[in-house]
Amino acid sequence: MSIITGLKRFGAGVIVISSLAAASQPALAQEVSEDHLAAARSAIEALGSTDQFDGIIPGTAEELKVSLIRANADLQEVISATVDEEALKIVPRRGDLEKEAAQIYAKSFTKEELDAIADFYNSPAGKKLIENGPLVTREVIKAADIWASGVARDLNINVNKALEEKVGARPKVAQDQ
Repeated sequence: MSIITGLKRFGAGVIVISSLAAASQPALAQEVSEDHLAAARSAIEALGSTDQFDGIIPGTAEELKVSLIRANADLQEVISATVDEEALKIVPRRGDLEKEAAQIYAKSFTKEELDAIADFYNSPAGKKLIENGPLVTREVIKAADIWASGVARDLNINVNKALEEKVGARPKVAQDQ
């Protein structure tokens, strides 16, 4: 999975999680047990979300390199080395994101729901959904667009025929005028 694809999936997940968190505000006030957090971490791992986290620091570092090198092309080697050094210093903070994600999941789902989510996404069907889901979604959207175009065309033709039957032929506006 490319970094961009991973970041898109992560962004979509954040939006969904944020929506769930906002919708269940009273539930978010409660503290969660370590057992509940462990179930949340298992669900996140099963969903492959931690794979998405892996690309954040390298992706951010790469964007920074490009930006700095554009402004200071003569310092390319120094910039690259410095950004890499500083990015490595930040890597331990990745655990903070995992903890935050586990808290969000734990506050949004019961332990039983998290166990069920982890069980499903660890199953062959769940793994296949993770692997093929984005392709299937793209194909479904493409099919829906094609279908919608056909429906619009047919509806236009049928409505024009029905109107002509109800009100008779009307002079058409010449398109070449």
